[in-house]
Amino acid sequence: MDFDQPPVVRVDVESSLSRDTWPMTIPAVAQLAREGLELSPFVTFLVGENGSGKSTIVEAVAAAYGLSPEGGSAQGHHSTRVSESPLGDALRLQRGLGAPRWGFFLRAETMHGWYTFYEDAGQSLPPGAPRGPRYHEMSHGESFLEVLRTRFDSPGFYCLDEPEAALSFSSTLALIGALGRVVESGGQVLCATHSPVLAAMPGATILEVGDWGVRRTTWQELELVEHWRAYLEAPRRYLRHVLD
Repeated sequence: MDFDQPPVVRVDVESSLSRDTWPMTIPAVAQLAREGLELSPFVTFLVGENGSGKSTIVEAVAAAYGLSPEGGSAQGHHSTRVSESPLGDALRLQRGLGAPRWGFFLRAETMHGWYTFYEDAGQSLPPGAPRGPRYHEMSHGESFLEVLRTRFDSPGFYCLDEPEAALSFSSTLALIGALGRVVESGGQVLCATHSPVLAAMPGATILEVGDWGVRRTTWQELELVEHWRAYLEAPRRYLRHVLD
């Protein structure tokens, strides 16, 4: 199905946040507040080191869209401990006209809690009603792939925070295939990642975040790719410094 506009066209910071407190002290978040961010209608990857702000931005956009900040959809929110930044409440999303409203947030570090929430909700179904997947009975990677199979199955807005954390090389390739099917169906993806495999997805927009803020780049120019390429060519050059 074709839609005139994607679920999220642009992200802006609408209310003021103190420039001297987190997360505004993160260069990428400060740039977002100054300039806003236009999202690709297809796939956008945020790539950067730990602490660069990529996950903070994805989490905030997901929350502003109405998705559960600890993972899941807009239909059921759960919380184990509130740790989200105030950025989500400060964002204004320009939503696409006529775009689908469905969405899902796959947040690697909190999916265990969502599995419990999902299975507990299933226990309240009437006898004989079909039950969903039993994620806790699967391996970490298998459960992620099952979420992709059962939840990333219709047009909508999909946020992912470091989904490769549970995936092998071949499973990461399967994730790329799943994201490709999302785009083909009219969906939109925003993903924070450390994976050079995932970031190589054809047609994706890559935004590198770091001390400079946010800059658009290519896969070949990513610092992440340069480091992995150099490491795989000569791992001992890196490891001798670590082990010494």
